[in-house]
Amino acid sequence: MRITCYSILKKVQVTGPISIAAYMRQCLTSDQGGYYTTNSQEQFGKSGDFITSPEISQVFGELVGVWFMTEWIAQGRPRSGVQFIEVGPGRGTLMSDILRTIGQFKTFASAIDCVWLVEAGEGLRQKQASALQCGEMKEVERQVWEASSKYGNGIKVRWVEDIALLPQPQTNTTPFIVAHEFFDALPIHAFESVAPRPEENESKTQLLDGAGNPMVRPSSATKVPQWRELLVTSTKRKFTLSTTPDSPKSSASNNPDPDFTLTVAKASNPSSLVLPERARYRHLKSQPSSRVEISPESSRYIQNFAQRIGSSGPSSGAALIIDYGPADTIPINSLRGIKSHSIISPFLHAGQADISADVDFGALADAALEATPNVEVHGPVEQGVFLTQLGIKERAERLINGLKTNQTQQDNDAPGGVHQKMTDFETGYKRLVEGGPRGMGKAYKAMAVLPENGGKRRPVGFGGGVVG
Repeated sequence: MRITCYSILKKVQVTGPISIAAYMRQCLTSDQGGYYTTNSQEQFGKSGDFITSPEISQVFGELVGVWFMTEWIAQGRPRSGVQFIEVGPGRGTLMSDILRTIGQFKTFASAIDCVWLVEAGEGLRQKQASALQCGEMKEVERQVWEASSKYGNGIKVRWVEDIALLPQPQTNTTPFIVAHEFFDALPIHAFESVAPRPEENESKTQLLDGAGNPMVRPSSATKVPQWRELLVTSTKRKFTLSTTPDSPKSSASNNPDPDFTLTVAKASNPSSLVLPERARYRHLKSQPSSRVEISPESSRYIQNFAQRIGSSGPSSGAALIIDYGPADTIPINSLRGIKSHSIISPFLHAGQADISADVDFGALADAALEATPNVEVHGPVEQGVFLTQLGIKERAERLINGLKTNQTQQDNDAPGGVHQKMTDFETGYKRLVEGGPRGMGKAYKAMAVLPENGGKRRPVGFGGGVVG
């Protein structure tokens, strides 16, 4: 049993069940065996546990770069002060494709002052620096690292571990923020509506007051349904620590039992008395057994986005969120583990598998609009719709035709030759826009946060066209 699992089991044994949010933090970002922070294995790509859109096709990152360029044009083409901010940059593939695309538009590229990457894992920071063709990374301030990229003739790239460590918005800055498959990994709390308790049986002994009248015994029964938090508890009574990683092959063949399970809290706790009591969840509370998933951490991040865009000075910038989740319903029972490109129990292989949950886009929109009156929210729209409006089919066809033009018979016949590259490319781009079990076009959604403009303009990909 690895250190992450051991640490959680020990905590549960000592303190009792813990929230799903606490479990996710320990598994994903703890400095004691966290999947993203101290895990030496590859998380992304075919050799890792999952593959993301930028890894599937370069066209994805190119079109995201084009989307930000259309926003830069629509907002008056500022000649300086542009800051690119990416949260959860993975291996840096998306930002690399964005900067490579923007580099073809010299005026826009020269307006970029800095690229900020919000990344908690040291190993991933090194991979991102390599992807962005950076030189030596140095800590220039406490918990701020910097390197110079070859993109944009030496553009500065800076890293911080949390968005709260980014500098405060300044006048005449234009923040362009991208969050791709980031919110799904943020910790959630889950709650279940519990039916009222039945009235206690009346005692056969009747109590009388001083005047000899029967006393009304106060009932301890709850009159209305109450929210109770779903907590993580151990399925094991004894455990020992081993630093040897579990073998995925043997684990899969033996179908191991999860180390943890969910249990409903026996009483209200601070989280259940606050988080699900908003109007958004009120109608579900009256329906016993209803469940909701809520991510306060997601609200914190999206509010930071909104405040940067709708700052006290002239509002500017844009945030683009692309992730998976329902378009207009509240996620329930969506917690999952992902290992070796397969969905597994989130309570297996703690610290060795990714854990994620569906994104509540409605809650993100509410939080952004509550943060400041100076922004507006567009979407969510399906990823397939978003990419199609940006011209993914046309871009893919041009790249495929380019491969055809440059091919030779020898290239075409060779294993992994041009013909194979064209087939892989076409399969990849179609996966981004199509539905179905392997398609990402419907499950993934796009949402944008922009400066408030009274509904006068829709952004590209959300029903609008290029303006300015």
